[in-house]
Amino acid sequence: MSLQREAVKQAFLAAAGFSGARREPLSGDASTRLYERLHPASGPSLIFMDQPPAVESVVCPPDADEAERLVLGYNAAARLAAGSVAAFVSTAAWLRDRGLSAPRVLAHDTVQGLAVLEDLGEGLFAALIAEGAEPRPLYEAAVDALVVMQSEPPPDLLEAGDVRWPLLTYDVLALRIATDTFLEFWPPFVGLAPFSAEATAEWSALWAPVFARGAAAASVFTHRDYHAQNLLWLPERTGAARVGMVDFQDALIAHPAWDLTHLLQDARRDVSPDLEAAMLDRFLSSRPGLDRQAFLADYRALAASNAARILGRVFARQALLGRRQYEAFMPRTWRYLERDLQDPALAGLKAWFDRHVPTEARR
Repeated sequence: MSLQREAVKQAFLAAAGFSGARREPLSGDASTRLYERLHPASGPSLIFMDQPPAVESVVCPPDADEAERLVLGYNAAARLAAGSVAAFVSTAAWLRDRGLSAPRVLAHDTVQGLAVLEDLGEGLFAALIAEGAEPRPLYEAAVDALVVMQSEPPPDLLEAGDVRWPLLTYDVLALRIATDTFLEFWPPFVGLAPFSAEATAEWSALWAPVFARGAAAASVFTHRDYHAQNLLWLPERTGAARVGMVDFQDALIAHPAWDLTHLLQDARRDVSPDLEAAMLDRFLSSRPGLDRQAFLADYRALAASNAARILGRVFARQALLGRRQYEAFMPRTWRYLERDLQDPALAGLKAWFDRHVPTEARR
């Protein structure tokens, strides 16, 4: 971190009344955000979020067409928030207004990319399960919170005081460009030749109906990164508020299945087929207006596209940059993808992978 950035952070903390707080660095993820835990002289600990501006590519203007988004870069094309503090602040307010447990924001500077947040603690679902907690009650609560998130039509604009952020739709371009990162990053990672023009054209044709269905059914507020590493257990609260949520700044309007694909096919931990099936049943029993057969078909197809995205954009890309720790998650993600591709409706995609990505290149 530069001395100039540290001076900006110190000035922000002083203006917010936290200059005397002890700062404890926290481990990060693959994003460009940094986190610290603040320990004030009195009162509970807090979280200090630092998203340096101008580190990521431009976000998507609400009125940009596909060509303009592609020129602006991946974040605009995929409709990612680039870690925007404005997106975090406004999304957190919307979630809290629905009785859900997003962190309270005690101070923020959206221009400088800084915020002080409520500390929701250490009870990450993933950590609790690793320590021996029974997964099912946690997943049941997560599904119930998801139902609350989807219980009303989402707005086009999220607001928190004078902070505003557009809630865009997970459209065909966003789905396509994310899934296509498999074509870009997987071959160099495993040493395959680049996919041929014919293979790429077939890939695009096979995925096109999946993306069309995903975009056509985009109708609910979607966290977009809803999994056990971003959910915290808050047993002192009640109902859906027992599920603390973080990392939701990329929220969009999307297909009702999208957040479930992250939760139930979690790249970072095993979710058994039995637990997955039970949670899908729980969700569908709370959403009687959904066509079960169509929903499950879309769920499997979107889960397959998400697995391809994760293998390409998240894991292979990071490994090529030298972050080899992501390789540990790849076999699990391949198992999820192969399970999804057993759906007869995805037979064409299964055949594509069988022809172009041999078993030894799935690791």
